[in-house]
Amino acid sequence: MASCSKDYSNLLEQVNSGAFFGPSSGVKVTAIRQHEAEGVLEVRKDTYNPLGVIHGGALFTLADTVTGTAAYTIGDRPCVTLDSSMQFLAAARGDKVFCVATPKKIGRTIVVYDVALTDAEDRLVASGTFTFFVK
Repeated sequence: MASCSKDYSNLLEQVNSGAFFGPSSGVKVTAIRQHEAEGVLEVRKDTYNPLGVIHGGALFTLADTVTGTAAYTIGDRPCVTLDSSMQFLAAARGDKVFCVATPKKIGRTIVVYDVALTDAEDRLVASGTFTFFVK
């Protein structure tokens, strides 16, 4: 990720604390830089589907939380997901799934992000595109 002098420690604490859906689902944002973010999903027993595979909704929650945090850094304004698309490429292995969100297009009120999810074996397990409306 590109380095940035702005301190996002308050945002990092805010997004990772409280009874919000992301943190209560095992998602933690681990790094924030201007226009970019990274995060991790801590795999738990309730993260799996009945087939014994990490649930796609858990992976989507990781991606949406991390990209939404990255989008917030564009002018420090609230944003909401307008559209998203995920491609699930392989079953994730291990006790963690990692996410990196990078901007594809930054407009005045519409931003588009690419997201990549890798597992503990550093395999690409999902990718996606997220579009946000920045208020």
